[in-house]
Amino acid sequence: MKNTLRFGAVAAVGALALVACSSAPEETGATASDSAAATASYKACMVSDAGGFDDASFNQAGYEGLQTVAADLGIQYNSAQSTSDADYAPNIAAMIADGCDLTITVGFLLADATAEAAAANPDSDFAIIDNTYETPIDNVKPLTFETDEAAFLAGYGAAAATKTGIVATFGGMQIPTVTIFMDGFLDGVNYYNEQKGTSVKVLGWDGTNGSFADSFDDTTKGQSLSQGFIDQGADIIMPVAGPVGQGTLAAAKAAGAPGNIWVIGVDSDWTLTQGAVDPDYPSYVLTSVMKQMGPAVYQVVSEAAAGNYSADPYVGTLENDGVGLPGWAAGTLDDATLAEIDTIKAGIIDGSIAP
Repeated sequence: MKNTLRFGAVAAVGALALVACSSAPEETGATASDSAAATASYKACMVSDAGGFDDASFNQAGYEGLQTVAADLGIQYNSAQSTSDADYAPNIAAMIADGCDLTITVGFLLADATAEAAAANPDSDFAIIDNTYETPIDNVKPLTFETDEAAFLAGYGAAAATKTGIVATFGGMQIPTVTIFMDGFLDGVNYYNEQKGTSVKVLGWDGTNGSFADSFDDTTKGQSLSQGFIDQGADIIMPVAGPVGQGTLAAAKAAGAPGNIWVIGVDSDWTLTQGAVDPDYPSYVLTSVMKQMGPAVYQVVSEAAAGNYSADPYVGTLENDGVGLPGWAAGTLDDATLAEIDTIKAGIIDGSIAP
């Protein structure tokens, strides 16, 4: 609930800002009641990947954005939760059959099913989170995020915070939307080493090869991989694997009190989302590499419901607050390091530092 309220406040401010910055509408003869009726009849829908909408991470963040915009605008919404990749095409078809004006699919793994549905239903609008097609599709809007930018900051901070000189990361699957986090994290650690003359080591990813759970829902694999890193001396771990990351939190908790092993969350602020899984988990979170999927969904649905759907890509960056860090666990980084991270963030935004 805390996360929903927090997003709602941000979304409301964003919506007001969009209104304040837009030009006055042209007179068309349509009445306010006509516009309200059109909005009320609009239906936006969402299909999850196999992690489901209660994953406390990737799917949940997008779904909360849909729920928030539906409540704020008074539009209809529906959703379909997938349990395996076999569900993707049937779930998308079910949303189309239900009369959805816009269907948002969550994740790179739904790319083929989304493209096929869009081709078969050219009068329906679609959006997909975490995928861009090599050949753009007229009725599919990509929502992507430069998570390597935020992960670079997390890697730099992790290198400063580690007590053992060893940190780690692993993925759910070796796909671009996962490895982009791992690339940024590795680059951030390497940048710290270059700047400080240190030799902090990264386990689990070398830029080409690494450790993967081959799953986005098997927490046992996440715990096993994480324990292996801990046994090798890692005291900070970033799992890029949706709910599988809860296995990393379980391993951190089993290793002792908070601060012994730290976990870096992904997609959402894990201090807000993981408490629903275990009330102790938030205290093991060092920071989180956030993709602001909720606000992105809010924006695309708002535009589409107002008759302004566009398939032009949305790209979340540090500059537009589409990605970022919520902060750091208290006492883990000194003021000088926090200032350095702010400077690096500014450098990434102005292009002088490239993840």
